[in-house]
Amino acid sequence: MWMLIFWVLPLLAIIYVAWHVWTLMPLTGLWKALIILVGILCFVLLFLNFGRKFDQLPLPIAQTAYEVGTSTLFILMYIVIIFLVLDLGRLVHLVPKSLLYHNWYASIGIFVLILGVLLYGNLHYYYKVRVSLELKSAKPLPKDYKVVMASDLHLGYHNPRKELARWVDMINDENPDFILIAGDIIDGSMRPLLEERMAEEFHRLQAPVYACLGNHEFYAGHPEAKQFYKDAGIHLLIDNGVVIDSCIMIIGRDDRTNMRRKPIKDLVTSFRTSLASLHNPFTIVLDHQPYNLDRAEAAGVDFQLSGHTHRGQVWPISWITDHIYECSWGSYQRGNTQFYISSGIGIWGGKFRIGTQSEFVVATLR
Repeated sequence: MWMLIFWVLPLLAIIYVAWHVWTLMPLTGLWKALIILVGILCFVLLFLNFGRKFDQLPLPIAQTAYEVGTSTLFILMYIVIIFLVLDLGRLVHLVPKSLLYHNWYASIGIFVLILGVLLYGNLHYYYKVRVSLELKSAKPLPKDYKVVMASDLHLGYHNPRKELARWVDMINDENPDFILIAGDIIDGSMRPLLEERMAEEFHRLQAPVYACLGNHEFYAGHPEAKQFYKDAGIHLLIDNGVVIDSCIMIIGRDDRTNMRRKPIKDLVTSFRTSLASLHNPFTIVLDHQPYNLDRAEAAGVDFQLSGHTHRGQVWPISWITDHIYECSWGSYQRGNTQFYISSGIGIWGGKFRIGTQSEFVVATLR
């Protein structure tokens, strides 16, 4: 399935778009070949990123190559959608054949449409939505707690330290009691995080930070990622937990990339047993990937924070994530367990949000 998604489908899409570009643009063969070649080379940069080839380039060049390569994936998808709509329109005789052959008006129109959609998506990505969340506890608490929650920062070539500094300021403005991060702080390569010394930025946060691992921490290199969390002053919870004010229990799960991670029921039971002196604490679980929500409910978890889905980042991929997950985004209730699946404050790849949002959550626990 993954081989089909990452290799076969993009190859077919490139052939499909290349054929349409060749027949649509009223240019000489040389110019059309050059345009198609440039597009293919931009797409190839996407796969060079997977091979960590960018780590050998100067940082500004690597950042540009990452942006271009990953953005091309989304550009290709929308061009395919436009040509599919036009081809279907031609089949049902709603679109004249002449519109798709050597037509400057159609060429310029498609270019302007794609540019407009991507410009909107890019501007929308940089706007971070503040989501308010109410968590009501039937268990005794000495006070109300304000908690800022986030996931999927994806710090790296495309989310540099300057962007992280803006997020830190936004979180500090909320004056939270503590901060929860549901994994994927790191995008992939550790090189930009270390070169820009991003760990220092986390020390500006004015509240304790608790986090779990995500799948991208495993892509970055598990030991190196754990060291970064330590250097950043983040309390990394890997199948263990902490207690706040003797009334709130926070458990962080290892990512499901580790097939040997402990079951959630065993984690909750063992941790509660070891803290037998506590009377019925409010239990929060950090679990990056929102699978098997029924198991968290069965374990008696009060609240779980997850991320990972990005809700597809752009439409129509959001339709796919909505179908794959029991809940791919937002607040969700299962029995006595409340969930929040965040679409992420950051993003993977091209910086476009179309039909989805970049967000951070400000929760009040009463």
